[in-house]
Amino acid sequence: MPRTPIWKSIADDLSCEIADGLYLPGDKLPTEAQLAARFGVNRHTVRHALSALVEAGTVHTRRGAGAFVAQTPTDYPIGKRVRFHQNLRAAGRMPTRQVLSFTTRLASPEEREALGLHADDQVHAYEGLSLADAQPIAIFRSVFPATPFPDLPTAFEASGSVTVALKDAGVADYTRAWSRLTATLASATQALHLRIAEGDPLLRSDGLNVDTTGQPVELGRTWFAGDRVTLTLSEKD
Repeated sequence: MPRTPIWKSIADDLSCEIADGLYLPGDKLPTEAQLAARFGVNRHTVRHALSALVEAGTVHTRRGAGAFVAQTPTDYPIGKRVRFHQNLRAAGRMPTRQVLSFTTRLASPEEREALGLHADDQVHAYEGLSLADAQPIAIFRSVFPATPFPDLPTAFEASGSVTVALKDAGVADYTRAWSRLTATLASATQALHLRIAEGDPLLRSDGLNVDTTGQPVELGRTWFAGDRVTLTLSEKD
């Protein structure tokens, strides 16, 4: 098994300390010389580690002043009601979403099974980027059965909200039927969107939303940047 580069180990240690609250947003990190002494390496290695944290958006540097913590991970509840904007606002963050694509296509075998569809059924697939305070924290894919919601793309384009678009289609409310969490690594394209390095840790959340009658309305998959979000399990409705 290949050994982890020292600079990456240092970056991981600092990321964990930031996530644990040892350094708060705006705090200055120890100097390069102090970090070099702490980890027993030269300043070039420390500089490499700090550059990785800057690329990930965890810290920012100011010439002649040092490195400062950009932010701490956002608490993100996973429960019966998973609402992106509500979750981020409750954590004191400003939520935004960027649409990457919204297409109608044939359902995959996995989507057919989860949504109870037939072989020739179509789905609306919405892919996008979730941001908190203008920093990307997750990539997501939401898939909806097309037959009961033929006008969903038009309604979404008009409102910019999945909840509003589903309400226009007659879905007054929907809740999470099940969720699964998996650890994975960022692909090259995921890393590009999330402004992280390829191979960095991601938390993948899969879930099925159903309406008040138990009918599946949305199959979702979200890849969270591992050091930017703390997923919590919520018992609240």
